[in-house]
Amino acid sequence: MSGRRAAALAGIVATCLLVVSGCATEAPASTVPEATSAPTRTVTPTVDQTRAALVTALGGQNLILTDSQAPVRPAEAPLLAAAPRAVYQVTLPKDPDKGFIVVYEFPDTAGAAAAATEEQAYLATGPGRVQTPQGTVTVIRQVGSTIVYYQWLPGAAKDPAAPGIESSLESLGIGYPIAN
Repeated sequence: MSGRRAAALAGIVATCLLVVSGCATEAPASTVPEATSAPTRTVTPTVDQTRAALVTALGGQNLILTDSQAPVRPAEAPLLAAAPRAVYQVTLPKDPDKGFIVVYEFPDTAGAAAAATEEQAYLATGPGRVQTPQGTVTVIRQVGSTIVYYQWLPGAAKDPAAPGIESSLESLGIGYPIAN
């Protein structure tokens, strides 16, 4: 009888291993949507108008704005984090990994103002401050129902044209100053 039990037990173990190995071939279904840092690619006429305003403002400093596919995600309060956005980059030959400008779109000007105010308050808090190096300058401008967001670190800038980005953006829309 013990031989039969051993054979039966071996059969059960083999069946269990077969069942378990069959289950392991499929990847588990994701229950949480994956976050992305890539910009949304649907650019609306409103964002196009803001881009045109950026090109004009930056052109005054002989700066060139290009579209970007870079996964830029600055320190964001919830309203900005949830908003559709487009990422652009100012060409800085001596600092090609810098010069990113993010444009967020909202349904109306009140929504954009609320998001800018929330971001302004967020960057003054502990969690907002630890997400950027000390000395980072943040520019938040409301242009209609969009928010233009730019951050740079003057002490680490390698391209002499970098300060021109900030001064160019200061000419757009309504500003939301950030205390340093």
